[in-house]
Amino acid sequence: MAPRLTSEFWVGAYLRRLDLYNIPAFVVARGDDTAGAVLVKLNKLDGRAAAYQRSFNIEGDRIWVTLAEGPEPDVDAVLNRQRDFDPDLWVIEVEDRQGRHLLDEDGLSG
Repeated sequence: MAPRLTSEFWVGAYLRRLDLYNIPAFVVARGDDTAGAVLVKLNKLDGRAAAYQRSFNIEGDRIWVTLAEGPEPDVDAVLNRQRDFDPDLWVIEVEDRQGRHLLDEDGLSG
């Protein structure tokens, strides 16, 4: 098993990767630097959004799964409930009309 990156390091690397593709992204909520969970909100800029969270598949590999999808206010409500439950949570908002979040690229599962 590969060593686990700190949340702050992973978020910085993710934002840099998005920047290389000219995809705007912002830290909406800063969580615990070391071990805070990370949620990614994809704002499609058409009133719709999706939220993703890291999880594990049956083989134990880290994967991204859809937490919520639909009208942006509904997705925001899910994210707000998650933040109420876990104040150490990071929330990153990605804005892309094409629906790109890059979470399926190599190196971003960590």
